Amino acid sequence: MATVLCIDDDPLALSAVANHLLALGHTALRAEGPAKALGVLANRDVDVVVTDFQLPGMTGADLLTLVRDQGHQCPFIVVTAFASIEHSVSSMRAGAVTYLAKPVARAQLEAALGQALELVTMRKQVDTLRAEVTSAHASRRILGNSPQLREIMRTIAAVASTRATVLIEGESGTGKELFARALHDMSDRARRPFIRLNCAALPEGLIESALFGHERGAFTGAVRRSEGAFERADGGTLLLDEVSEMRLDLQAKLLRVLQEREFERVGGSSVLNVDVRVLATTNRNLAADAGAGTFRSDLYYRLNVVNLRVPPLRQRPDDIVVLANSFVQRFAEESGRKVDRIDAACLERLCELPWPGNVRELEHAVYRAVLLSEGPVLTWNVFEGSGRGLRVAETEPEGQSVVSAPSSLVTPLAPVPCTRCETPEVSAVLRGFDLGDAEQVLIDGALQKAHSNRTRAASMLGINVRTLRRKLAERGRARLAVDEPSGEEDTAHDVVDDIFPSSAMTSAVAPVPMPDVRDHATCDDLPVAWPVSNQP
Repeated sequence: MATVLCIDDDPLALSAVANHLLALGHTALRAEGPAKALGVLANRDVDVVVTDFQLPGMTGADLLTLVRDQGHQCPFIVVTAFASIEHSVSSMRAGAVTYLAKPVARAQLEAALGQALELVTMRKQVDTLRAEVTSAHASRRILGNSPQLREIMRTIAAVASTRATVLIEGESGTGKELFARALHDMSDRARRPFIRLNCAALPEGLIESALFGHERGAFTGAVRRSEGAFERADGGTLLLDEVSEMRLDLQAKLLRVLQEREFERVGGSSVLNVDVRVLATTNRNLAADAGAGTFRSDLYYRLNVVNLRVPPLRQRPDDIVVLANSFVQRFAEESGRKVDRIDAACLERLCELPWPGNVRELEHAVYRAVLLSEGPVLTWNVFEGSGRGLRVAETEPEGQSVVSAPSSLVTPLAPVPCTRCETPEVSAVLRGFDLGDAEQVLIDGALQKAHSNRTRAASMLGINVRTLRRKLAERGRARLAVDEPSGEEDTAHDVVDDIFPSSAMTSAVAPVPMPDVRDHATCDDLPVAWPVSNQP
């Protein structure tokens, strides 16, 4: 049975309607005017409202409009002793389900209530379906079967409908923004704005204005009033990306907004109130920063009401297979390539890689492989040839990040053997590895092996002879070597060699192998292009 609120300033009419409702098995709540009715609606769950048209200070249509503005969606049935077309039209336009004339017969009221309750049931079904679709859509964009990922999604489902602030921690490229978007999409704020502000990308002089807005004339170039992120996110969600990069003075202002839900624009004095749920992401250890004093501890505790720690990809290899296969399908379709799958042996090799760039690095590696593949199945040779930064994972202490590991835990690179220039000087330099000294010793060693012939020495080093002459001139050592009288330095072929040095390698000796610095590169935290996501 339903809970029905009856509103009438006539006690007899109010009792008559209430008695009909009780006889029909419904719960009847009574209010003798608009003020009491609004109080009941604020404290009780009401299914249907039955109201008189003529009320003290307003009409039933006016009350209906006011209730809708406050967010209540319960259907209205309007009754009146002065039935008129004008009253009926105004009530129906305001959103009333039906319009009845006094005295109201029980059968009429029962039929009107049936119509109103059918509308209530339909609305609840629509809301349930919408929530299910939204939740499924948010979950589909986050792919993976690992226990860590399932635990994160369980936490998101538990806290999505609350106002609690959430701190999302994880390395660059793990998809922190995607989890923030899922929190918004699965909440009751899903229809409201989702505003993202990258605290690391904005200049220090503009971030305060970007957060809180500014008044006209607040600073040079402020020619008009501008709304900040908090105003634009009112009623919705604000994501503070890389919040650890925010200045300490702005952290204090942010703390006030989180606590008081109010702020002033830059250059203004008017206090603005907002209803915003704040999410924050960081790729740093914010607890350590708070302990070191580089981040406000009170703000850290305010942001860290709920903590989501997104593990790096190397700690959840089960997700690599799911993600890689999904990327193959998406990129093959986008690029028009006939690539169906990844070879099983190749998938095993991919799961062994450390992926310091996490999901973003995996995505780009698969994209390159799809573009360069010559067949329908991606093999390890395609990945190895298209991504020279790929390398097998090394043993890693549990819970220790390869990207952020302390220097004491990082194994130094072994010296690169050079069979062409093995001298004590080379070994000594490689132990200290000063780049300038290493270059000079390698050049001297090559010249010694080539008996001071620059052409042959350049070929041994894998560089162009003109490049070698320039390096010798820079060090004032040109007199120590001579050119082979072949005339190559004056030909067009030599110019091509400046662009493609490998074309000058006429000697059977291969160039000196150099460490690939890309093996040790990390990625910036840009938006993750996950499946089913339209973000770049």
